[in-house]
Amino acid sequence: MQAQKAPGTEDLVGGYMRAWQRMSDVARELFGTYGFDAIETPSMEQVDVFVHGIGTSTDVVRKEMFRVMSGTLWDKVLEQGSEQGLKPKQRLALRPEGTAGVVRAVVENNLVPQGAAPVKCWYAEPMFRGERPQKGRLRQFHQVGLEWIGAPDPAADAECIIILMEFYRRLGLDPARLRLKINSMGDPACRPAYRDSVRAFILDHADEMCEECLERAETNPLRAFDCKNDRCREVMEAAPKVTDALCDDCRSHYEQVKRYLDEAGVPYEEDPRLVRGLDYYTRTVFEVETADGNGQGSLGGGGRYDGLVEIEGGKPTPGIGFAVGFERIMIALANQGVDLAGPEPSCVYVASASPEQRSAVFSATLALRAAGIRTEADYQGRSLKSQFKQADRLGARLCVVLGPDEVAAGTATVRDMATHEQESVAAAGLADRVAGLLA
Repeated sequence: MQAQKAPGTEDLVGGYMRAWQRMSDVARELFGTYGFDAIETPSMEQVDVFVHGIGTSTDVVRKEMFRVMSGTLWDKVLEQGSEQGLKPKQRLALRPEGTAGVVRAVVENNLVPQGAAPVKCWYAEPMFRGERPQKGRLRQFHQVGLEWIGAPDPAADAECIIILMEFYRRLGLDPARLRLKINSMGDPACRPAYRDSVRAFILDHADEMCEECLERAETNPLRAFDCKNDRCREVMEAAPKVTDALCDDCRSHYEQVKRYLDEAGVPYEEDPRLVRGLDYYTRTVFEVETADGNGQGSLGGGGRYDGLVEIEGGKPTPGIGFAVGFERIMIALANQGVDLAGPEPSCVYVASASPEQRSAVFSATLALRAAGIRTEADYQGRSLKSQFKQADRLGARLCVVLGPDEVAAGTATVRDMATHEQESVAAAGLADRVAGLLA
């Protein structure tokens, strides 16, 4: 049977890979101007890293997290019927999102010691969730994100949002066709009372809510705002608003974030139902959707997580960040007619008239590549005519032809593949002349 990729995964090849590389390059350029450095954390972490941070009541932890273990451990779990007895370091999972792993790395490596400047880092990595595969939603997907840990100032919230919107613009998305939503989720001082009020509301409308929302009422009532059931969404429209329950500190923080956004000229919509999907969020949360009405959903978002560092074993340290989904952005770009991948890179092709010139071709390709020129040649014994056809298929702009006359004279014939004009060039100056023609 022919080998096939696992369901819910995609191969990044050709233009799709160039698009991912371009997105990573844009992130590196933009985020670097704000002082963010790249970070890469392991694809798998101890389960507790995600359970502690994301929350046991979330769908990510309860239903979607891929568990990882060796064959020996798997046999042990099957034999005893549970994970009882496994050490924490033996209980591993593929990362379903980036923030928890980054925070773990910050704590473990003491990147924000007492009194130190905040740590600012960004990542571009694959994530893993056991979801039902569909357009824009895969089991292995890719995210670009950043984390700013150690900055409590509302200006950090505003700057993260500004960076996010500029990132979309640089990728080619039309800002007028994006919708930025913001909200505040409060903090441990005011959110518990709000959660209780939402729980009471759900139970008061129990006959109108789905079974899952009734379960959420006991575990995480705010998750009912994200229910996909139309009737539940309709009922929750009348639920208490978090913005009416904020304490003075949270309200002041939120108002200052909005003032900064207004000053920067960033349009936004306040959405009191926006809660995001993970338990670690506090205060500012934000999300970006397309305004095209295609039902695509969120392109990305983030928020503040001032308690996560402490949950992961560090000292109380504020944090904020965001993540965007590559696959969903690619759909949005396609809907707007934007090609993030760009054209396939052109090259120079070195052809030989006969096998006797193969050594000369080898030397020429070395010289051209040493000059930083993308170079291809024949490695299958093709005829000269077939080599020209291959050069066309590869998108070669120039073809360097080496025959017995050229080799004897210490020259090469350089042919423009578009105009078919050609000239004789001394072999010693081939790389310089080719570079000049390409420029």
